Amino acid sequence: MKRLFAGTTAVVLGLTAQVIAVSPVGAAPTTGTTVRPASPIAWSPCPEDDPVMGEYLVGLECGTLAVPLDHSRPTGQKITLALTRAKHTAPESEYQGVVLLNRGQWPGTIGRDLPTRFAKGWSGLPTDVGSTYDWIGFDPRGVGASEPSITCDPTYLYPGEARPDYRPSSPAEERVWTRRARTYAESCGEKYGDTLRHFRTTDTARDMDLIRAALGQNKINYLGYSYGTYLGSVYASLFPNRVRRMVLDSVVQPSTVGYASLSRTNAAFEKRAQIFFSWIAEHDSYYHLGDTTAEVEANYYQGMAAVREAPIDGQIGPAEYSDIFAVNVYRSYVWTYHAQVLADWVLRGDPAGLRDNFGGEPGFPAQNTHATYRTVQCVDGYWPQRWNRWHTDLTRQYNRGDRFMTWNSAWYNAPCAFWPVPASRPAKVGDRSANMLLIQAEHDALTPVAGAYETHRRFPNSRLVLERGGVFHGASLTANANGCLNSHVTAYLRDGTRPSATTGVDATCDANPLPDPEAG
Repeated sequence: MKRLFAGTTAVVLGLTAQVIAVSPVGAAPTTGTTVRPASPIAWSPCPEDDPVMGEYLVGLECGTLAVPLDHSRPTGQKITLALTRAKHTAPESEYQGVVLLNRGQWPGTIGRDLPTRFAKGWSGLPTDVGSTYDWIGFDPRGVGASEPSITCDPTYLYPGEARPDYRPSSPAEERVWTRRARTYAESCGEKYGDTLRHFRTTDTARDMDLIRAALGQNKINYLGYSYGTYLGSVYASLFPNRVRRMVLDSVVQPSTVGYASLSRTNAAFEKRAQIFFSWIAEHDSYYHLGDTTAEVEANYYQGMAAVREAPIDGQIGPAEYSDIFAVNVYRSYVWTYHAQVLADWVLRGDPAGLRDNFGGEPGFPAQNTHATYRTVQCVDGYWPQRWNRWHTDLTRQYNRGDRFMTWNSAWYNAPCAFWPVPASRPAKVGDRSANMLLIQAEHDALTPVAGAYETHRRFPNSRLVLERGGVFHGASLTANANGCLNSHVTAYLRDGTRPSATTGVDATCDANPLPDPEAG
């Protein structure tokens, strides 16, 4: 094995993994018997000048925990996790234990800022519920303030000029992208070596159980979104007797982890893009981009062709253009703004909106998120190592009509074709006893609804609440502001109340109306 984190300062702490002795510490009966860890987390007020999170950590406590790089060698090399806490403010008699948080979106997303949102009711969770828990945020291994924080070749995201078109028009253009993907993968291997095999979701799930022990808890509560739902389901599969309550929102399909997820999500992206184009067409009197879905879609690709011919400022070409509008398959609250950006560019040649949405050179958080996404995704499941397979599958899918994100997501994931360590077998997911509440929007594109159905089957004691007509990724306790969904999560976190079990979906909520541009 290469030296750990070659080219960086190795993080070696004196703490070693220890067997945790069980002993009561006086927590409320609802949390179960708790344990006293030999090395509890030392909490102190978070700094107000955190270089990444800044003011978002104000009022929280910060701490670190040493965990094994390789969980099969608990006394070996250590890495550190960065954590935050918002302590319960309710009387001890009402205390309900800890809630670990993961915002998902991608593996590699920071989480230290999350506790304040739930403890203080900013998320929509009533404070009389939020005050009964200790809310725990953490940056997973490799992420953010955890050490090491993974970064690889920065030019894959930002070469200093417009990147090649995502959709290659010739074998030569496709080779440009495959060389870039290979170079990125090789840079990760040169920097981190064989240690990359220790960034699987199962590794992070085992980290979570060490966090549980260090917090002195026999059981944890958990709230995870997007990828965080897969992390939660893996944890519940490995440690089902450690789960008190678990909310999984926007649910990853366990059987499609790895390459199998690409075609399914690309098809879902296309369906969601058509909903977006159709919505613009319904408001043609406002945007003037066409009164049919096909006309709006044609205008979208006309705008892309224009930046292909002449990239804006030499930096915003078709790849950047695709990235700017990709967010519309995740978040409907940006539709009014992005439809106006599209109209300004296509109808008036005004690039101001595109410039405003182009971030320029991505800093540490974006580079770190991108790299850690790779270190997890590329080893969590199977990815073909022969590019011909990718080319055939992607070309077929694009030609049958899934145009909006097929090649965009292809190059986002392409380094996995050249990853320097082999993929592992996907985790075995499922348990009959784990106590879960699943929340899913019907038309979520990033985590299609099939993921919620499958996870519901794999965890028979779960309950599934479906948002009919919903298009929002991250549906509850978010900007989606669906009162019905929020009430289900609130009731569950308050006292464990869930819908009665039925065949299939256990409860439904109607989606909020789509945005109205004329209403502001």
